[in-house]
Amino acid sequence: MQKPKTLILRTAGTNCDKETKFAFELAGASADLVHINQIIRKEKSLSDYAILALPGGFSYGDDVAAGKILANELVFRLKDELVKFLKAGKLIIGICNGFQVLVKSGILSTDSVSFRQDFSLINNDCGKFEDRWTYLRIADYGSGVRKCVWTKNLQEMIHLPVAHGEGKFIAKDKKILENLKENGQVVFQYCNHQGKFTGYPDNPNGSVDNVAGICDNSGRVFGLMPHPERHILGTHHPRWMREGLKKEGDGLAIFRNGVEYAKKNL
Repeated sequence: MQKPKTLILRTAGTNCDKETKFAFELAGASADLVHINQIIRKEKSLSDYAILALPGGFSYGDDVAAGKILANELVFRLKDELVKFLKAGKLIIGICNGFQVLVKSGILSTDSVSFRQDFSLINNDCGKFEDRWTYLRIADYGSGVRKCVWTKNLQEMIHLPVAHGEGKFIAKDKKILENLKENGQVVFQYCNHQGKFTGYPDNPNGSVDNVAGICDNSGRVFGLMPHPERHILGTHHPRWMREGLKKEGDGLAIFRNGVEYAKKNL
């Protein structure tokens, strides 16, 4: 079976692209590092790929606001290509800065094809850059609905690192947040080591409702602040010698789910 093709989008300031490429290849995909200018100049075509990944970093130095300039580039220069990509049922993942880009462009909204900004990621409540490991729980608001294809059959609680200064998740209004929860679009929530929802530092940025990751209504467009590509191997965990070496890191299953979905459906 042919490996699903993944486009890892790069631009000035992107710095997690190679780690993300490694994660997708380990999960069974083929992955290309592609600069946004290559797509704008028609040297590369988004339509040739099944998965689009927006990795972490500091695109354009996070000037104006984290991810905002790259978000504007996508909307004003590649909107038609993105609409075709989304309508074809393909997959998108945005990690950290990539998540910021997805929400600020409106690619990840209550209706992804609308390009309407319903959410944002703003300055951490603590007022500083947070670089730490965080526990995440699969969100469950009692509806029984879990839409995200990237987290299918994932264990209930995982451990991933964060590294951001603008990671506080907020919604435009209370109704949008409630709809997100009821529709099963909240994917991850920050928690403590016992799985309980607490404040700082377990919620490292003050996100509303401890939200750490969301998906669109289709479950195919996924954004999260923690870095799954930084916990792919068991040895990536800082306590593996004390707690035992896992067969694989907690983040690998996320990439594998995306790759397996693409193999079966695209």
